[in-house]
Amino acid sequence: MKNTPFKKGIRKLHLWLGLSTGLIVFLISITGAIYVFQEEITHYLRMDAIYHYEENIASKKPLSVKVLEQKVDVFTNEKYPIHWVTIPIDKSRSYIFYYYERNPDGWNFYDEYLVYKSVYVNPFTGEIRGVYDETTDFFNIIKSIHFSFMLNTEWGTYVCGIPTLIFLFMLISGIILWWPKNKKASKQRFAFRWENVKSWKRKNYDLHNILGFYVSSLAFVVAFTGLFYAFFFIQAILYFVFSGGSTTYPDFSHIQTQAPIEMRNEHTLDKIAQQVEALYPDAFQYSLDLGYDHLDDHKHPNYDVFVKQLSYSYHVNHSLIFDENSGELLHQHSHQDKNLGEKAVAANYDIHIGAIFGIWSKVLALIISLVCASLPVTGFLIWWGRRNKNKTKEIL
Repeated sequence: MKNTPFKKGIRKLHLWLGLSTGLIVFLISITGAIYVFQEEITHYLRMDAIYHYEENIASKKPLSVKVLEQKVDVFTNEKYPIHWVTIPIDKSRSYIFYYYERNPDGWNFYDEYLVYKSVYVNPFTGEIRGVYDETTDFFNIIKSIHFSFMLNTEWGTYVCGIPTLIFLFMLISGIILWWPKNKKASKQRFAFRWENVKSWKRKNYDLHNILGFYVSSLAFVVAFTGLFYAFFFIQAILYFVFSGGSTTYPDFSHIQTQAPIEMRNEHTLDKIAQQVEALYPDAFQYSLDLGYDHLDDHKHPNYDVFVKQLSYSYHVNHSLIFDENSGELLHQHSHQDKNLGEKAVAANYDIHIGAIFGIWSKVLALIISLVCASLPVTGFLIWWGRRNKNKTKEIL
């Protein structure tokens, strides 16, 4: 592509937008790289809490969810009620009870999350295997920096989202600038040819251009899936494209509890749990909301149970709606029943962190994140080198 006025304009935009957002893009990328293997590292560090090592569990029955809840409350003496419990299908693993109280008016991470605590419990004895304050967990802090720079999530996502949106433009404009003028120039755009190159400026320039070219398409996907959490129009685009043009996401809010509240008792959640496990015996885990009021005043149109099918990924999941008073199943929406748009939305998180295909896609996500982190650095050094060169010429 010749050095046209259009290309000159793109170069200026690429430069100044890159300089203005480079540090933010670097921080978002490097925290993303750190977070990629969060699940594997956390699993290793919490091994003794995740597994309770109870013997002869095949002949034993887990305690009632309400009984376990009471034991957790007595142990923690927490002033807020438990929000939900995550129950594994594999009963060699502990149940996890979560205290999660969010203040929508808090301006930063610690003001917003008044309590975010996980309690690992032996479901057969009620023994507390571990209690973790998730607000001090290293990876949750990294995630908050990556997601909202530890600001309130209602608006902090835009602080990260807007520079990421600019980064998408940087990727597109970078390809325009990378495009070789002729066949001879293309030889230096696809591979490092440093046999006779001693200048660090030339090597840095090649790192920026060649690495940027090779990761651009996948980096676009990673950035786009990250924008999903900041902008509704990105969610709408994703669903619209993969659903074949539909603009309406499936709505099940009309399926609601009809039984009188008097029917609810201490075994209602156990009744729901038994039905979930009978329907999805090969799933990994599911979550049950314990039904208390919370500060963020979130309202559930119905009692929905999220079932995670795979241990390493969220993209295969099922949704069940129950009557929260009687415990009767009202609606089943399995993964195979979803349209392609729903599946794309469900897969967004796993694509973003590289979990979609397991460990190898995570390795790829790590590499992409590190290269993305390097682009603002090498881009700045290109500008800095040319700036100093021009200053030297002015002096001479």
